[in-house]
Amino acid sequence: MHPLAEKVLARDMRATARACRLVDDRAGDHAAILKDLFPHTGRAWVLGVTGNPGAGKSTLTDRLIGVFRKQGRRVAVVAVDPTSPFTGGAILGDRIRMQAHFGDPDVFIRSLATRGALGGLSRSAADIARVLDAWGADVVLVETVGVGQDELEITRMAHTTLVVAAPGMGDEVQAIKAGILECADVFAVNKADRDGADAAVRDLELMIALGGEVAQASGRARGHSAAALHARAAGPAGAGGPSGGPPEGPWVPAIARTVATRNEGVAALVDRLEGHRAWLFGTEAGAARREERLREAMHVQLRDALTDAAVAALGPALEAAVRAVARREVDPYTASERLVEAFRTGAAAPGGAVTPDDVA
Repeated sequence: MHPLAEKVLARDMRATARACRLVDDRAGDHAAILKDLFPHTGRAWVLGVTGNPGAGKSTLTDRLIGVFRKQGRRVAVVAVDPTSPFTGGAILGDRIRMQAHFGDPDVFIRSLATRGALGGLSRSAADIARVLDAWGADVVLVETVGVGQDELEITRMAHTTLVVAAPGMGDEVQAIKAGILECADVFAVNKADRDGADAAVRDLELMIALGGEVAQASGRARGHSAAALHARAAGPAGAGGPSGGPPEGPWVPAIARTVATRNEGVAALVDRLEGHRAWLFGTEAGAARREERLREAMHVQLRDALTDAAVAALGPALEAAVRAVARREVDPYTASERLVEAFRTGAAAPGGAVTPDDVA
């Protein structure tokens, strides 16, 4: 086993920080570390926190850490901040609102920059979460950047997705448009002490009800993005199954009101999150959701691996294709087809190198 992986399993904080750095930079033998750690993962509950900018995600995440720590759970946080498309720099500021937990040895906070990745996460976020899972976290909170209407990558990574909304997010038409709202397992209407909180809750309830009716009428499951990561059915949110157990059948999103700055409503929010966790790990529908989530994650892993391999193998041929398209000597579609074919044939050659002549 890799020496750094051994130290991570021994809950060495510094070693875990170094492992996270290597994985984020994709430097050195980071792949070997991830392979050694993977058999020791799968125990943490990955909880995604997403929502529009300014909704209070970081403050609410800080409050969630406090609740989970009072329960005796080890908590890890992966906080993703945006990277400037012009300078490449990033201010990793999410952790500023979590300073109360810096001295806690059972809390690990890791900030990441998106580095140009879309969807609200960085490319390495899922791998960092696995490192922290192996470190011994019971809960891994993944806070996305402030996202818009269709950044839904968190749904492919997290077991439970919490969407943080706030009064003033828009009228009922905006709620019906859904977008990011469709990815929620639980909603938190934060800043609920402000005017418009009742309207925000009402709009969300309307969206959930309409979504259930559409799913029943069409006979098709509605779920997270086009991949339909899980199905939901119309019905009372949080309704229990037989003997008070998790609800049978598809999950219905629950709504909680919170005022994170005053720590109000956070305990009730955690109860709703725990309800989804019980459904996810205690019902057949939840098991199907987890399997679909893993399938989607594997697709992403394969896509990234193929992209890295193709770029490395094509090398100068890719640059030659770019110049040829710029000179209008070939259209980008034909050039792409030729690059794919060159990669497929050239990858089997010694060294896997592809020359510019292969795409001419």
